[in-house]
Amino acid sequence: MTAGVEVACCELSASMEDYLKALLHLDAEGEAVTTTALAHRVEVAPPSASAMLRRLRDAGLVQAGEGHELALTAHGRRHALRVVRRHRLVETFLAEVLDVPWDEVHEEAERLEHALSPALEERIAARLGDPSHDPHGDPIPPREGEHDEAWPDPLDAAPTGARFLVERVSDRDSDALRYLDELGVRPGVMVQVGERDPFGGPLWVEVEGRRRALGLPLARLVHGSFTTRA
Repeated sequence: MTAGVEVACCELSASMEDYLKALLHLDAEGEAVTTTALAHRVEVAPPSASAMLRRLRDAGLVQAGEGHELALTAHGRRHALRVVRRHRLVETFLAEVLDVPWDEVHEEAERLEHALSPALEERIAARLGDPSHDPHGDPIPPREGEHDEAWPDPLDAAPTGARFLVERVSDRDSDALRYLDELGVRPGVMVQVGERDPFGGPLWVEVEGRRRALGLPLARLVHGSFTTRA
């Protein structure tokens, strides 16, 4: 492959798509997009990540950003968004049509996203009524046009006494998703924020009339918007 020549969608391997998706997610989460961070995200050794990044740069999909950070090219971002769209459509289909629990759909979609043809992707989208968000509240990239992947505020950023509307929950930890579901914390739910116990103790919240304690790592998986009383 000639350096700098853009590759068509069908020429990307599943591994290349995984790396592009990981780059998109790291950037959206505000993390430094480095080789080490990328290797950790895709669960490989740094030398393996470095080798893949060379392939992605040669394909015109990744470029050097500020300092030692990496960045998707416009072409790379288009590919990444296509993968993310397929993934989140599959998650939504599994949850809404097949009743797969929301803590299981992510792993299933990871397997299926690379095998989905464009025609089947659009059939799924049509069957679901072109949804805007997946079961975790993640925005589904549109077929065309702009897409905002930025995350709203985490729950632990809301002050005591605030009303917090859950809009998005990280799907990277299936055990955490299962537990949050048991507590009733899902997109669309309003949470009343209570006090924080000192010395790293839990954040207390009220969910559907019940008082719950959330450890800070768990509270930071829950994102949304909050309002405070005047």
